[in-house]
Order: sequence, then C-alpha cells, then structure tokens
Amino acid sequence: MEINIVLINSRSFTFEINNEDKFYLKKRLGVKVGQQSFEIEKTVNSVYGLEPETSYVLEIYDGNLLLQKVELMTESESFSLNVRRFGVKGDGVSNDTLPLQTAIMSCPKNGRVYIPEGKYLLTSLFLKSDITIELDVGAEILGDTNRDNFGILPGLIENEKDEEYYLGTWEGNPLDSYSSIITGINVENVKIVGEGMINGQASEENWWKNAKVKRGAWRPRTIFLNNCKNITLEGITIKNSPSWTVHPFFSKDLKFINLKIQNPADSPNTDGIDPESCKDVEYIGIDFSVGDDCIAIKSGKLYLGERLKTPSENFQIRNCLMKYGHGAVVIGSEMSGGVKNINIEKCIFYKTDKGIRVKTRRGRGEQGVIDGITVKDVYMDEVKVPFVFNSFYFCDPDGKTEYVYTKEKLPVDKGTPHIKNLDFENIICENTEICAGFLYGLPEKPIENIRFKNIEINFTKEDVEGDYPAMMSYIEKESKSGFFIANAENVTFENVILSGNIGEKIRIQGKKE
Repeated sequence: MEINIVLINSRSFTFEINNEDKFYLKKRLGVKVGQQSFEIEKTVNSVYGLEPETSYVLEIYDGNLLLQKVELMTESESFSLNVRRFGVKGDGVSNDTLPLQTAIMSCPKNGRVYIPEGKYLLTSLFLKSDITIELDVGAEILGDTNRDNFGILPGLIENEKDEEYYLGTWEGNPLDSYSSIITGINVENVKIVGEGMINGQASEENWWKNAKVKRGAWRPRTIFLNNCKNITLEGITIKNSPSWTVHPFFSKDLKFINLKIQNPADSPNTDGIDPESCKDVEYIGIDFSVGDDCIAIKSGKLYLGERLKTPSENFQIRNCLMKYGHGAVVIGSEMSGGVKNINIEKCIFYKTDKGIRVKTRRGRGEQGVIDGITVKDVYMDEVKVPFVFNSFYFCDPDGKTEYVYTKEKLPVDKGTPHIKNLDFENIICENTEICAGFLYGLPEKPIENIRFKNIEINFTKEDVEGDYPAMMSYIEKESKSGFFIANAENVTFENVILSGNIGEKIRIQGKKE
C-alpha cells in the first residue's frame, strides 16, 4: 500500500490510498493527523481544519498497526477574508451575490475567501485569479432560479479583424447562455475547496421545465470555466444543477478531487463534469450520481472543431464511483476537435445505461479523431451495455437523415470522424442486461485497433426486456447478447469470458480483421 498526497492547500490536504481497491476500501482504516483521529472507508480522503505553513504527519492504521506515515507541510496564505465581514446575510432568503462578489474581488493574491456555515442565495459569482474559496461544513450556496436575474454570456463577439471571442456555449456551439452560478473567465490559479455545498436548486418548476427550449438564453451550468488555467475543485458537494454540472471550456491544468455530484436520475442534461477542448485534466475520487452522463469528454461541434482545432487530451480518471447516469465515461458526441490520450482506472460503474461510451456521427469532421483510450481495473454492476462505440449517433436536427444513418459506404470527406486505438484490460461486469459490447464503425472509416484483455462479463439471471444497445437508427433490440462488431479492423480478444449470454458470444459484420 502506498499513500499519494494528491493536493495540499493552506488549511487542508487530500490523500489517496494506492492499492488494489477501487473507490471503496475493502477494510476500514484509521487515520491520525495532529489531534484528529477518524476512520475512512474510501481510497481518496481529505483532511480539514489545519493551519497554514504548518508541518503535519499523516498516519494510516489497521487497528493498532501503523501501515504508513507521511510528512507534509500545508501551503502559505496571505490573508483570510470571512464573508460575514462583507455584509452577507446567509439566511437563504436575502440575495448575497454582491457581498460575496465584493469579498472575492477584494481578496489579495494567495488569499482565502472563507464562507462559514449558512445559506447564501446568489445568481452568479465571477472568479478572479490567485485565490482560494473555502466552503466550510454547513455552508450552502443556493442558486437563484429566476432567469430574469441572470446576465447573458453572448456566444461570440467579433471585431474588425474578423477575430472571434467566445463566451457563451451550448452543446458544442458558441451560443448565448446565462451566466453560471460560479463563472470563471480567463482566470488562473483558483481553488474551490471544503466540506460545503453548491445547490443549483433546479427542478421541474424552473430550469428543468421545457429543458430543450431556449428561453432568453440557454440554461446555465453550476460551474463554468472558460479559458481558465490551473483550477482545482475539491471536497465540495454539487447538486441540482440547471444543466451540465461542471463545464470547463478551452481550459487546462484542471483537478477535480473528492467531489460529490448529485442530480436526480431523471433530470435533463445534468451531466457531471464535461470538459470541452481541455488539456491535462484529473478526476480523482469523485462520487457521481446524475441524470445524464457522469463524465462526457467533448471538443465542440464542427464550427469550433474546424476553426480552433483544439482536442481534449491527457485525462486521468481514477478511483471514481459513477452511478445511475446514461453513461459512466462518455466521449462525444460533440468531438469535432478530437479527443486523445484518455486513461481510466480503478473505477466502479453502477446502474449506468452504458459503461464506456463513444458516440459520434458523420458531419463531426476530419479533426474529430478519437485516439488513445485506455481503461483498466474497472468494475461494472448492472450496467446495461458495458462497451458502446457508435459512429451513427442520431443527434442534432439532421440526426435521422440518410446521411447520418445509412450503412452504405460514403466517400471520406471533411465531415468524416474516426475512432482508433482503444485498450481495455482487467474489467469485470456483473448483471449485464442488454449487450456485452456494441461496436459499429463507419464503412468508409472503420474503427481501428481495439484490444480486450482479461474481461469477464456475467449476464443477469433475471428476465430482461430487449432494448436498443445504442442511439442509432435501424438497429434491432438486444437482450443478453454478446459482442456485436461492424466495420472494425484489428479487434483482439484475449481471455475474454462471457457467461449467461443468449446466442453467439461475438457477431461480426463488415470490414474486419
């Protein structure tokens, strides 16, 4: 067993137990830091209530047996600003946006904005660089639900040089959107940490009502980061998001650590964390329970993909729990800038419709290349379809036109995306329902280089009603089926075991090796 210190702040730190366990420890362990002693049941944990620039010793115990000891020092802090001194009411009724924003804008470099216990109603807070915002236990930010109180971020602004400045965005295009509850634009070196909560207060009475209809502008996110660098979210709980919960956009050096993201299973478009054209992103120890995809990695639709050619790349996803979403880790469908070098390990997927899901379609563009997805040491339970790679995803207004759905070979052109180099190893799937895997490439651009090694898929013993394994036109429903592969080259199966399936374990059609 090894201990990784994954984050150090001025008054807290987060550590990760690096062993064979995934998210949950098989056995509770004891922790001692200074005068604090407590037990842990997860692999990733945070310690709060510390002092700046102070040495501490982290000790991990199994009963009375000392397993590991790590020395560390907390970071420095220039000043701590308690928002109570800036005029907040914290009663959940008064609008605290202005006093909270005053505290943020007044905070000096390397300072801390401290939000104590209380309920703070606000519309949008805008971040500034080089600060830490800490939400203490019992601190709850409540998002306003009256859209008339929100500002609008224009999708794009042009100047005389034909340059474009992107602000608002919606599902892969630069479109007018309401400012988010927490909004960061062109900021860097920001941490939002603590044991508090951000509650978007979305419901069917407000943001989720007629969710697909634009009313004034498109729905806000809970946290939106546009062109930001070195941003950390740690410890906090985020729930009831108006739409995507956390949406980083053309940002880099992002850390999401030990978060809880909670949205009802039937809430519309409430994805967990959806980076778009972002680089160097870490997800460590996050507990997702959402109404759409837990993680969806994107890079825009054709306009942004062709113009900016910015992929999402270099992602580490580790020790996360993903529950109830449409997909656990999803790539696309907005992926016109490309996606590459994604590593997923030591995670649990529970009752998601899909496990690893790649979705694209004709028209996403030649920059839309998905290259280098590695998944290992993952456990799935009651996931309907563990592996889906769909090149005919029927999204957008033209999603059910012949151009998208035809299985005939079309010419490769500037609208043709590509999927290649996918590696899956040491994965156990229990109580699978619909299909072991559904891999459907384009006949003109087959999926290339897929390896499955040490995979065990056990189907549920319960009766299962058939369902479609992917969102594409003109396919049949499946029930307890094995792998279906169409238009794929160089697919390797090594020590792959299926049990309880109906029919062939592997069905193949189209171009293949």
